[in-house]
Parts: sequence; C-alpha cells; structure tokens
Amino acid sequence: MSKITQGAFSFLPDLTDPQIAAQIEYALEQGWAVSLEFTDDPHPRNTYWDMWGIPMFDLKDAAGVMGELKACREAHPDCYIRLSAFDSTRGWETVRLAFMVHRPKQEAAYRLARTEGPGRVQHYSVVRA
Repeated sequence: MSKITQGAFSFLPDLTDPQIAAQIEYALEQGWAVSLEFTDDPHPRNTYWDMWGIPMFDLKDAAGVMGELKACREAHPDCYIRLSAFDSTRGWETVRLAFMVHRPKQEAAYRLARTEGPGRVQHYSVVRA
C-alpha cells in the first residue's frame, strides 16, 4: 500500500527527528510560528485537523516543538501528525511550510468514486488494510 502524500517532502522517505528539528530551526529563523495538528482522516478534503495545543508563537528553538511532538505522538500513536509553520509578518496567517511528522503503523487508503450528472458529485471512503 502506498503512503499518504501531503505537504512538503511528501514523496521523500519520512524525515528523522533530527531532520524535523532542522526544518523547525529553519522556520523559527524565518520568524514563523509553528503548530502541530493531528487526525485519523488525512484525506485531502479533510481540512479540519485537530490542533495540538495552540500555535507556538513564542518559541526560539526546536527543542520546545520536539517536546510537544513527542507528547502528541504518545497521545495519538494511530493518527497522522502534521507540522505547519505560519508567517504572520504581513498581518495575516500564511502557511509557509507544512509536512507530516508522524504516521500510524497502518496507512489509510482511499477510493474515489465519481458520479457524473448535472454538476459533479464525489464520494470517497477510507479503506484500511
């Protein structure tokens, strides 16, 4: 079964914790706030992931984010966890970087059934192997 591909680095092998920490350091050097989100439904149309705490606007090094990531992984081992970095320098929150930092041992698989008619209706279902 193929892995879910969303966000930056999605077609590369999963990043190690030191590689994740390096990306967090980069985001913090840019002045971006970092947040963690998790879900058990990573379908691209699911835009409502649960937040792990609040965005970390005041952090200055990756260790704080990595500590929160560890806690989120322990609390939600069977969920997908995504890290997002927000740029608020222009007065609005803009996602500048987002990527998966944790996957469940068993990846979700999706089937998309399309129905043609006046307009387009799309249905999807999660299939777990």
